[in-house]
Amino acid sequence: MPTLSNPLKRSAKLLLGLALSAAALAAPLTAPTAHAEEAAADTTTISLLGTSDIHGRFMPWDYALDGPNPAGSMTQLYTMIKKVRAENPNTILLDAGDMIQDNSAELFNDQPQSPMMVAMNEMNYDAWVMGNHEFNFGLDVLAKISSQFHGQPLVGNIYKENGERYMPAYTIIERDGVKIGVVGMNTPMITEFEKGTNHLDGVVVKDPVEETKKAIAELDGKVDAIVGLMHMGLENENGKPGTGVKDVANANPQLAAIFAGHMHTLVESETVNGVIISEPNKYGSHLSRIDLTFEKQGDRMVLQEKQAFALPVKAADGTFAVSDPGLEGKLQPFHEFARADANTIVAQLKGMNMVPADEIKGIPAVQVQETPLSDFFSEVMLHYSKADVVAHQIDNDKAKLDVGPIKKKDIAFNYQFALGEVTVYEVTGKDLKDYMEWAAGYFNSTRPGDVTVSFDKKRRASKYSTNDFFGGVTYEIDLTEPYGSRIKNLADLKGNPILPGDTLKLGMNAYRMDALRAPGGALAGRTFKQLWSSKDATAFGEDKGTIRNLSISYLKEVQNGVYEPQPAQHWKITGVDTAAPARADIVELINAGILPVPATDDGKYTNVASINVRDAVSADEIAQLSAKAGVSKALFEGLKTKGEFYQSLNKARKDAASPAPTNPPVVPSVSPTPSPVNPATPAPTATAAPSPATPTPTPAATAAPAPKPPLAVKPGKPATVKPVPSLQKKAKVTAAFLNVRAQASSTAKILATVPKGTVFTVTGWKQGWIEVSYKGNKAFVYGKYVAVIK
Repeated sequence: MPTLSNPLKRSAKLLLGLALSAAALAAPLTAPTAHAEEAAADTTTISLLGTSDIHGRFMPWDYALDGPNPAGSMTQLYTMIKKVRAENPNTILLDAGDMIQDNSAELFNDQPQSPMMVAMNEMNYDAWVMGNHEFNFGLDVLAKISSQFHGQPLVGNIYKENGERYMPAYTIIERDGVKIGVVGMNTPMITEFEKGTNHLDGVVVKDPVEETKKAIAELDGKVDAIVGLMHMGLENENGKPGTGVKDVANANPQLAAIFAGHMHTLVESETVNGVIISEPNKYGSHLSRIDLTFEKQGDRMVLQEKQAFALPVKAADGTFAVSDPGLEGKLQPFHEFARADANTIVAQLKGMNMVPADEIKGIPAVQVQETPLSDFFSEVMLHYSKADVVAHQIDNDKAKLDVGPIKKKDIAFNYQFALGEVTVYEVTGKDLKDYMEWAAGYFNSTRPGDVTVSFDKKRRASKYSTNDFFGGVTYEIDLTEPYGSRIKNLADLKGNPILPGDTLKLGMNAYRMDALRAPGGALAGRTFKQLWSSKDATAFGEDKGTIRNLSISYLKEVQNGVYEPQPAQHWKITGVDTAAPARADIVELINAGILPVPATDDGKYTNVASINVRDAVSADEIAQLSAKAGVSKALFEGLKTKGEFYQSLNKARKDAASPAPTNPPVVPSVSPTPSPVNPATPAPTATAAPSPATPTPTPAATAAPAPKPPLAVKPGKPATVKPVPSLQKKAKVTAAFLNVRAQASSTAKILATVPKGTVFTVTGWKQGWIEVSYKGNKAFVYGKYVAVIK
């Protein structure tokens, strides 16, 4: 274990305070038809478990953001794996790649040990195939990390230049007399992903379809079944043959099953050409399980039945798999090291906040207007790339960076694509405008009477953020125009119009460019000369060349640790009637929770349609919103349009909330008996700021309960209040650090993280949580990590 120092000592103990429900441990980890017992004495079932694309999530914690994330991790998967092994000792554990990149796993590339290898070894993985991201740091780093793995590393379609395989193509694993051959392949797209780097120098990437055939031939007669372990998705990538496991299965029906990966998709069970396929999504959120049942026939074990399914970390009832405490203990030093790194202060922000407050709840300001934050990332990209124009996206609707210290985690919170870089291409003015028109397609066209900007439903629900911002130019997005004709007044920062025939240097993310150039993309069929990439070995390299790390370097080295943004107006959206008389009322009604922002049917994606004041209002809407506002629907008889109704509704609800003043009876005030305080143990002031990953809740979410009416007091008798017993108790924090939450739930918003020894006043108990008073409001701490004192 490396020696890793961190002022946040033993903070990983808090992970058990995430209330990752024990109910999840009792949840079934088998399919409805799974074998509780063998059908006959001569059959044997082998359970193969597959993980993929865990991307550094060794603990249920997001290290870039420095906050808990119980949606998936190695420690939670281990709890599930143990249960399957207890059910069936004939279990094989495999991983389909992309293990060592992301979630701060890269921090340990130059440390004696990788936390991912410590976890994999403790969990007893049998084999691990190399994914494309395993090669992000060069062959020397991969050799160092993979040498720590106690199981068998695989990658059969990558060869050394001398013709030898870089790693074995397969391994043979035996359970209860049954021999399983596991064949491992990586996506051939790795050559595209690592273009411009020296990470593949010395190796040759070959076709996984043909290399699988070769491995199967070498295994012939040596095993009872062959399983593919492929860092490839179900379908071909970017339309290129041989990049998806369907092609592998169609060409290799000898395979019993394939564990897929790479595409971050959940595939519970799909059969192609007789080959059963399963993919466990991403980030440790699922565990794929494939059961192979064999029957003994003479001296052979013959495969008779196979089935596949997915085991989720998050159960149907919303609880999460328990994080294994033993594995957490082994990973504790790495947890502390990564948290300390995330909290490193890189600069001070002065002058103004980087993102204004949302004018309308449910319509993120960062997506509908220019902000100092989007300008900052453009500024960084322009500085280092020397491009004429740059493009990027803010893939977080809750982006926020307020005046004060800027920590590494703040950069990661606001720019969440960990691999984002700047690659410069030579393009024409027409190419740029076509790209910008595609980006503007993120918004719906507006009609007369629309008073809000809204998002295209399909684009809003996309896996990737596609609302790109452009720096180095000025422009307008006119939403009254149809798709493809919205970009107006495009010019450089000196005011010179950008013409279709102009030659420009465009800095953007290479993944975005690949998508734009793919069949069906906005720039399909076009080729562009690549001039430079921040990840080039001659530039900043794979790690330092990310936009996250370039932003940190810019703040520290160019801005000398102080950044003061300047207001700018480089672009704007037009075509929305912000001057409509009813708009102010609409804003108030939405923010009061009465008028909803249009959302998808499942409520997952917001603001998918604009609010229009000229549309006819229905009787149903009048009845529903009147009830929510607490006023009579009879007040609105005869109103025809939504604009008229919203104005009248807002006035009526405000009138109802402000009745004519009356003369209430005078009631003597009553002062409760103060709770005793032990002078020897003063309560520290809990001032820790909430993590950006869990922003401070709005006042509506955290407000204290409404005060009760004053006690009625009979004349002539002194008023007394009996002290509430719970208020005589205090709770003292015993963990190194403890989260203070808004509700009694591990998923509730974090109000603060307080240190050991902090003392709270107890106000109640709720299902293992202690209700306390925090800054005058009700809050909750997990009872396991506090001691109740007199």
